[in-house]
Amino acid sequence: MFTGIIEELGEVVSFEPHGTGQGEAWRLTVRGPLAVSDASHGDSIAVNGLCLTVVERTADAFTADVMQISVDMSTLADRRPGDRVNLERAAAVGDRLGGHIVQGHIDGTARVLSVVDAEGQRTVRFALDPALAHLVARKGSVAVDGISLTVSAVSEPVEAEQWFEVSLIPETLESTTLGFRAAGDRVNIETDIVARHVERMLQLQREAS
Repeated sequence: MFTGIIEELGEVVSFEPHGTGQGEAWRLTVRGPLAVSDASHGDSIAVNGLCLTVVERTADAFTADVMQISVDMSTLADRRPGDRVNLERAAAVGDRLGGHIVQGHIDGTARVLSVVDAEGQRTVRFALDPALAHLVARKGSVAVDGISLTVSAVSEPVEAEQWFEVSLIPETLESTTLGFRAAGDRVNIETDIVARHVERMLQLQREAS
């Protein structure tokens, strides 16, 4: 489990096919001295919101195996050596929950529609998959590339293109990859776990009636 409070901006070292067949599995190596400072084999580290398992580590980097389904659902295929990524170690029991409960199990990706700077903050609008729109609510929580954020605005249900907005303070822009994002960029999205469970309960209730 994670909190969505980014600890470090890491750097992609390599992202290559791994295993018996091309594309069946991938191996990602990321430089992140803080993330690996107390990491052991088998520990979880979130990379741009994806929960990955450490299989190798050095003094300043770690390597994780990535299944094809994770590549297909995320923006990992867009990453190149030298790219910055958000890193967060798994939460420890007793930690302050500064963000919200983030599992590291993303729902898919979203596209940046617009970036507007005004009055000391930046407002970013993201296109949202219609299948996820009902799981994102104004003043609710969402994880964007693993960053815990509060939704500041959402589209109306009747709009042809569904979207949501977040308002970012300078600290978030400086400490995460959202400071680099521009219109057209893709990001990983994880909706709130509470919203997902409510959706499932309502679905079962409808099917039973």
